[in-house]
Amino acid sequence: MDTQALAAFLAVVDEGSFSEAAESLHLTQPAISKRVASLEALVGSPVIDRSQRKLRLTDAGTRLLPYARRILDELHNARLSLSALDGEVSGQLSLIASHHIGLHHLPAWLRRLNRDFPEVSLSLQFMDSESAFDQMRKRSAELAFVTLNESMDRSFEIHTRWPDPMAFVVGNQHTLADIAQPSLQDLANYPALLPDKGTATYRAISALFLNADLTLKPQMPTNYLETIKMMTSVGLGWSVLPQSMVDDSLTVLGIDQDVSRVLGAVALRGRTLSAPARTLLGIVGELH
Repeated sequence: MDTQALAAFLAVVDEGSFSEAAESLHLTQPAISKRVASLEALVGSPVIDRSQRKLRLTDAGTRLLPYARRILDELHNARLSLSALDGEVSGQLSLIASHHIGLHHLPAWLRRLNRDFPEVSLSLQFMDSESAFDQMRKRSAELAFVTLNESMDRSFEIHTRWPDPMAFVVGNQHTLADIAQPSLQDLANYPALLPDKGTATYRAISALFLNADLTLKPQMPTNYLETIKMMTSVGLGWSVLPQSMVDDSLTVLGIDQDVSRVLGAVALRGRTLSAPARTLLGIVGELH
């Protein structure tokens, strides 16, 4: 089976259009259409329904999809197996990192990698953890450093993890800062500065308030923890931030609730990691 045709098919599925698939593969749209058409001729049935405004997979396309991914993954694994014979740590390493990990953890790891293995070239994307999982499913990167969560499906393999304890905080001039041991009821009276509702952090805090039959007052959601820290420090509300981010601009609230999240590195199960990826994971284990 023509692997280029399979790659074109997967690009159309992942990007949702022929034009964006062409852009992602650095081809013209007619070239993508031709490759998909050749695949359809080979399997004897249309794989993509073009009759609607939004492209959809046909029944044949739905059945073909997991096999197509598996074939290209095995080709990827074969190439890595052959390249590993020379023992060199070189080539491109594509990474995704959440904004928090990118700011507070990644620099030390990449500094060591660049110093000891200068032949490795990096391709780096920053995004929230939920978007990172979607991009990993599209094979947009080899490793993703993200917040792990309970909804992560079995297509991902966790290669390393570490706890990230968090604290309830307010700005030093906030009314809550004067209460020795505030309760969740006290917090419910003020705006909460939290990440978007789809994040693991928001779900953890929302569950605490739901169990206590209290209502959250979320305000100006953003997934940039540095922005949340700034808004909290000037008194716009209370928040929950990693303890590693707490400084003199914030007051830690004595809330009797243990809140933590788990950070880690994930890759797609069934795809062999390259020598640069394995080397970076070794550095993470050493420095963390």
